[in-house]
Amino acid sequence: MQFFDIVLFALIAIFLVLRLRGVLGNRDGHEGGYNDRFKGKSDQGRSPLDDNGNVVELPNARAPQSASLDDEAPVPAAKAEEPIPEGPLGDGVRAIREYDPSFSPKEFVGGASMAFEMILNAYADGDVKTLKNLLSPEVFGGFAQAIEQRNGAGQTLDETLVGIKAAEAVEAYMDGKDALVTVKFVSEQISALLDSDGTVIDGDPIKVIEATDFWTFARPAKSRDPNWTLVGTGSLE
Repeated sequence: MQFFDIVLFALIAIFLVLRLRGVLGNRDGHEGGYNDRFKGKSDQGRSPLDDNGNVVELPNARAPQSASLDDEAPVPAAKAEEPIPEGPLGDGVRAIREYDPSFSPKEFVGGASMAFEMILNAYADGDVKTLKNLLSPEVFGGFAQAIEQRNGAGQTLDETLVGIKAAEAVEAYMDGKDALVTVKFVSEQISALLDSDGTVIDGDPIKVIEATDFWTFARPAKSRDPNWTLVGTGSLE
């Protein structure tokens, strides 16, 4: 009886393993990661925020050079009905959808908001690796230079994004095969520049200020790379 019990339990264990494998599938290390349109190529030669299709992803702009216009993806299925804005913005959305029917302004703004926070944090931390994956070469050059000057002077940027009060797409258009979208962010931030002794040089480490920024993102509309790149920034003084 003892031998019979062992054989019976073994058969039950094998059955359960096969059932689990059938439900969960096998993982062999080649399944591919979940993509997040805002993710940089840090994981596989591409950028943060990896694949969500429409924005990060982050304005006059040229589209990111990392994606080849010759490497065009199949045209995706059209999005479920989503109201198109009136006026020039709506015209731009329609133009983008001619190349990418899946483009959703609402999803784009959500992704852009994630990218906004990521980029602000990376800039404050001096994380050039993350910035390089999210910015166009021109924008990255300006950010990197500011970080280098800050580090050279022994300064520290203490910056906190308290929250985004509002975010909306204000401009969208096609430039050749490149889609460009500008998002207006109204946010609350705390920002202070400190010297090597911790003395405040500029800003206020406890005061919350409201800031309005305009960030433009670009992406080849038919590229297989779903990430958008920040190609320009502006703000209201």
